[in-house]
Amino acid sequence: MKELLTYIVQSLVEHPDEVSVTERKGDGETIFEVRVADGDMGKVIGRQGRIVKQIRILMRAVAQRKGKSVSVEILD
Repeated sequence: MKELLTYIVQSLVEHPDEVSVTERKGDGETIFEVRVADGDMGKVIGRQGRIVKQIRILMRAVAQRKGKSVSVEILD
């Protein structure tokens, strides 16, 4: 799932080599932390947060099919 998230975010940004996705375990769920270049932050978040919201929905759907729980955080 980390590879899927990395692929999606790299497809959206101008500097795909600066995309970093880290995975950590939380309270019964996996948390993916995404870091991008400063200029690409808006492309990942989208207008009124629409893009990041759709990314989160997609990742939750994939996780649910595998019987897991995930969340996606965009970090500065």
